[in-house]
Amino acid sequence: MLGMKDIVLGSITIPHGVMLAPMAGASDLAMRTVCRAHGVGYAVTEMVSAKAMWFGDKKTARIAAVKNGDSPLAVQLFGHEPDIMANAARAVAGGTYAFCESDRKPAAIDINLGCPAPKIVKNGDGSALMKSPELARKIVRACVLAAEPFGVPVTVKLRAGWEGNVNAPLIAKIAEDAGAALIVIHGRTKEQMYSPPVDFSVIADVKRAVKIPVVGNGDIASAEDAVRMEEATGCDGIAIGRGALGNPWIFDSIFAAADGREYLPPTVAARCRTAIAHARLLVADKGERVGTFEARKHFAWYIHGIKGAPAARDRIMRSVTLSEMEAAVNELAALYGGDGGGA
Repeated sequence: MLGMKDIVLGSITIPHGVMLAPMAGASDLAMRTVCRAHGVGYAVTEMVSAKAMWFGDKKTARIAAVKNGDSPLAVQLFGHEPDIMANAARAVAGGTYAFCESDRKPAAIDINLGCPAPKIVKNGDGSALMKSPELARKIVRACVLAAEPFGVPVTVKLRAGWEGNVNAPLIAKIAEDAGAALIVIHGRTKEQMYSPPVDFSVIADVKRAVKIPVVGNGDIASAEDAVRMEEATGCDGIAIGRGALGNPWIFDSIFAAADGREYLPPTVAARCRTAIAHARLLVADKGERVGTFEARKHFAWYIHGIKGAPAARDRIMRSVTLSEMEAAVNELAALYGGDGGGA
């Protein structure tokens, strides 16, 4: 049974410390909406470029939008220049940036010190900053001071470090001393990306290094994984990333474990219905062309592992309209005596 307590972050509470982690190209409004319907309260946006916000990029402003009904929501910023990061934190906290569509202030500003993607790291952003502890401190402190007048706390996302320099406990302590209110730690180095298995020991080391809440991240694909993470690390919460792709029910299962309730996994028909609902949310938010294109990967995640899914996935990847994709998913659901619920 999951034993983690609620985390209080500023003016909000994170039930059982469970959150939807930020994922570029995935954890957008549509995915957050679906996951919230399955119990998760707290979520973090996709990465927002502080420099792009500085230059008034409209697409970046949309990613940073905090809408009524999609809250509490933290906005994750990345960059390596303290003044530009602080400007972005101030603008996001106050809703003063160009093309701002926010209805409310964010629950937090999350500083990305962990992204391992080569295109991010080569610019000195993300996990590259873990090689520069003093710069990381300046960034966190600048953002804390910028967001503080608006009552918005700052959180920090880390990786274990780099091969030969696993310094997450040091960076976590630096972030805490600079005013960070919470740490999320992915237990792999930059080079390890998403394999081998996550290192619980570094998460436990971070937990021992700081007094603020520590949230473990990595390899959580089930309630059992969440329990294992908690027991091995002593973390205060868990952040679910890839485990929620095509599987928002992971939150149902984790909350059932936390409450000592039985959990029943979704039927094939339920998986197909949710996939279609998710795709329709994408189209509603991003338009037919972009939404349909992005729906392909989500459909593939939702039907993964179902007998007959490869043929349905091939049809989906060749489809050019949402209705064609829905037809393929409905036919898959029909093989199991269900109805995907599409048009």
